[in-house]
Order: sequence, then C-alpha cells, then structure tokens
Amino acid sequence: MISDAIKQAREMARTALEETYEGRCTIIEYYGVIEEKTKLSREKEVIVLEDKPCKLSFEKIDAAAQTETAASVSQSIKLFIAPEIRVSSGSKIIVTQNGLTEEYSASGKPGMYFTHQEILLKLLRGWT
Repeated sequence: MISDAIKQAREMARTALEETYEGRCTIIEYYGVIEEKTKLSREKEVIVLEDKPCKLSFEKIDAAAQTETAASVSQSIKLFIAPEIRVSSGSKIIVTQNGLTEEYSASGKPGMYFTHQEILLKLLRGWT
C-alpha cells in the first residue's frame, strides 16, 4: 500500500511538471466509418481529444552526418502529456507550442510514469 506522503509527493511532482507544459495538442485517429446516405464505409480522420496541455522536447540532436548526396541531421522528438490520456501508435498529433503548429505521428508505445507519459513522435508525412 502506498503511503499518503508518497501519493502527495507524486501529485505535487505532477503539478510542477504540468506547469512547464507550453503547448496544446489535438489527437486524431483514422477510423473506418459508415456514411449515412450510401451505407458505404470509408476512412476518416476523427478527433479523439482536443486542446490538451502538453510539451514538446527535442533531444539527441546529432552532428550533421554527411552522405554522398547531402548532409542529414537526426533528432528525437518527445511529447510530454498527462498519463491518463491514451494515444494509439500511429495517431496524428497536432501540437502548437511557442506560436508554431506542426503535425506529428505517435511512433510506438509511450513511456508511462506516475506524473506523465512520454511519446516519441515523428514528423507526419501522411498516415502510417
């Protein structure tokens, strides 16, 4: 059984972390839906959650790697968001932070913690 002091410490840590969230995000999934008129199914973007507080983090920015044709730069993009929010792998995530809006795709299973979850993102270049 977790003591009240530990629960309180976790709540305080979560509150402190969420105060650093500078962004807002919308989570969209792609579902097969049946149209009313035609009764045919088609794929459609469905907003699952909207305007949720979050924070983007850019890490592991490697030195430019030179190839035969061009230099490439690699970076890791993480989304920090509340742990009770469920984000499916492949979901489209639109994040607005510091006045910039970008579309990403959730890549894989999130790292879950008591205070938050961390989701690795890729720039969205179409649905996966």
